[in-house]
Amino acid sequence: MAHASVLSFLLMVACVSVSAGATSVEVSPTDFVRSSCGATRYRDLCFRCLAPYAAAVRRDPRRLARAAMSVSADRARSASAFVAQAVERAKWSGPRDAGAVRDCLENMADSVDRLRQSAKELDRAGRGGDRAAADFAMHMGNVRAWSSAALTDENTCLDSLSDRCSSSVRAAVRPKVVEVAQVTSNALALVNRLWPN
Repeated sequence: MAHASVLSFLLMVACVSVSAGATSVEVSPTDFVRSSCGATRYRDLCFRCLAPYAAAVRRDPRRLARAAMSVSADRARSASAFVAQAVERAKWSGPRDAGAVRDCLENMADSVDRLRQSAKELDRAGRGGDRAAADFAMHMGNVRAWSSAALTDENTCLDSLSDRCSSSVRAAVRPKVVEVAQVTSNALALVNRLWPN
């Protein structure tokens, strides 16, 4: 009788295991992006920016981090162009505004360069070879350093606007730069998931 009970128990465990395996569904690329964005500070913005890349990312954390870095660089470039136009407009609102926006523009240009470098460096990370682990660590360290520096540039731009600009100029430029800083923060969070050291 005890033998029959053990056999019944094992048969039940086997059925549950098979049924659990049958119900597990592969995560879609869009769900992968949504789940990954859960580790970022600005989740909704992350998902809005990266969902269009879901098919290309295909549940690959490295591709997702690369896409995030590219989006960040594109947004920074767009914001930089917007700030450049604001420099022209600010010239007529006073030298204080013009100087603050010009400083912001320099910081945004530096941010664009650093984000481009980060995206290229992320492509180089982990390309095999004899020293793959050491090379990966070096490349990822560079990506982190440059994307962190880009985020610092964006925040310095925001500080310049807050400290020295009129409210009208600040209201025009600040939202663009804030979004870039948030997108960069998200990209850095996704990079940190690749290399948590």
